[in-house]
Amino acid sequence: MELEGTIFKKFDTQKVKDSFQKREFVIEVSDGAYPQRIKMELTQDKCQLLDSYNEGDKIKVAFNIRGSEWQGKYFVNLQAWKIEGAQGGSSSSNGGGSYTPPLPTDPTDGSDDGLPF
Repeated sequence: MELEGTIFKKFDTQKVKDSFQKREFVIEVSDGAYPQRIKMELTQDKCQLLDSYNEGDKIKVAFNIRGSEWQGKYFVNLQAWKIEGAQGGSSSSNGGGSYTPPLPTDPTDGSDDGLPF
């Protein structure tokens, strides 16, 4: 599944066990008049995917829904496995920021660009 929104909150990586780590973050998604803030998590080597993004950056997240049962209680996790800057995103720290081409020069400024027109 995929979700597009804005990073609302980033948390530090937590070492749960010697062999397991996770990192949670909250993405804000527009949903009519009331935006939804959805907590997702990254695990193991995927925790570093969030490093190049900042709170407020627009992102697109690919994730899986995971469910589990423990002592008669049921849990659902949204486990992200890919993060990329959303189209038109504001992030320049991820290397995928938007490109603004240079403005054309004034042809009356006396410079010669080599074009016949």
